[in-house]
Amino acid sequence: MSIEVVSGNHAAGYALSVAGEANRGARGASCGIYPITPQTEIVEYVASFPFHKSRVVPVESEHSAMAVSIGASLAGARAFTASSSNGIAYMVENIMVAGYYRLPIVMVAVNRTLGPPWNIWADQGDTLMLRDFPWIQFYCESNQEVLDTTLLAFRLAEDHRILLPALVAMDAFIVSHTQAETVLPDQPTVDRYLPELDLPHRLRHEDPKTLGGLVWPEVAMSLRQEIDEAMGRVDEVLAECRTAFVDVFDRDPGGAVETLGTEDAEIVIIASSSIATTVREIVKQRRRAGEKIGLVKIKMFRPFPEQALREACRTARKVAILDRNYAAGVGGVFWQETKAAFQGHRDDLLVQNYLTGLCGGDVTPAMVEEIIADVIARSAETKPVWMATQ
Repeated sequence: MSIEVVSGNHAAGYALSVAGEANRGARGASCGIYPITPQTEIVEYVASFPFHKSRVVPVESEHSAMAVSIGASLAGARAFTASSSNGIAYMVENIMVAGYYRLPIVMVAVNRTLGPPWNIWADQGDTLMLRDFPWIQFYCESNQEVLDTTLLAFRLAEDHRILLPALVAMDAFIVSHTQAETVLPDQPTVDRYLPELDLPHRLRHEDPKTLGGLVWPEVAMSLRQEIDEAMGRVDEVLAECRTAFVDVFDRDPGGAVETLGTEDAEIVIIASSSIATTVREIVKQRRRAGEKIGLVKIKMFRPFPEQALREACRTARKVAILDRNYAAGVGGVFWQETKAAFQGHRDDLLVQNYLTGLCGGDVTPAMVEEIIADVIARSAETKPVWMATQ
């Protein structure tokens, strides 16, 4: 292993590449690639990687990039791609198909504001519009977390108890283009962590099949139920993948949630991705001053970690959710999920939403302090509060 100063995009491209190379003894790897700011460096890295058994296929659109990955995965290859923003929107039809085909494709997404008007900065709306699709979703805080989670995502997605695609997201520019010290595992170490892919329903010449044909309602419903059952197994399998990661790489890639100071917290701040970095420092300062404030960083959004979240907030009286996303007419997506997680479990908890950092706005320490002051002073919930960068 080596420690290098690299960007989040470099970390993602490296992880995708060595994961693909780890399948060289089986049916190899394949990646459909199409550039879009700010993820282009990821597919550039993959395209230049010296694979021994792979096909990197430049295509004419993001829709086709996922189509290539679908075809490769159906053939039994380890398949992956990357995209962002309106590229993901263009890819949506095939993203859905990959999930319903139960293909363990891994996609790295660089969260960027959907346009128009055009904006290249961080906003989680591009991937959260996929929240009803059968994809596991991770939201990463740092370059190291991007690399580690990408490797973990392959092992999780390819487990026969799961067999669902996985998305690994990071904030545009804040993570994708910022350089930081990152441990890059060597190929033999990655080989030890990632077993060769054995897709049970891959297409075979000796046993020809058709896919995606017309079925009766009861058949389609049973397939949806099987997906739901697989989602229900993710927590258990994720824990196993995490333990194996620690054994091989000697570091913890993190779980579905990460907490700080929640054991006695009366006020809990919920954040994800790079916003959690800023919130963590404020929470540390406030706790040193004797205040009972805690942080819950939600890393895995799908399936939503309801039980872990409820446990982390067991002593809280008030919860503030910081959302770098917005569902029109409703509010933040993480807030909606959090409210649903507590419904029927807590009727004494004030849960307030703060829309902050949307469309690439900075989330500053002063803004976090303002949010904490607001939630402390509250006696009732209101509609989501818009927090604009000053």
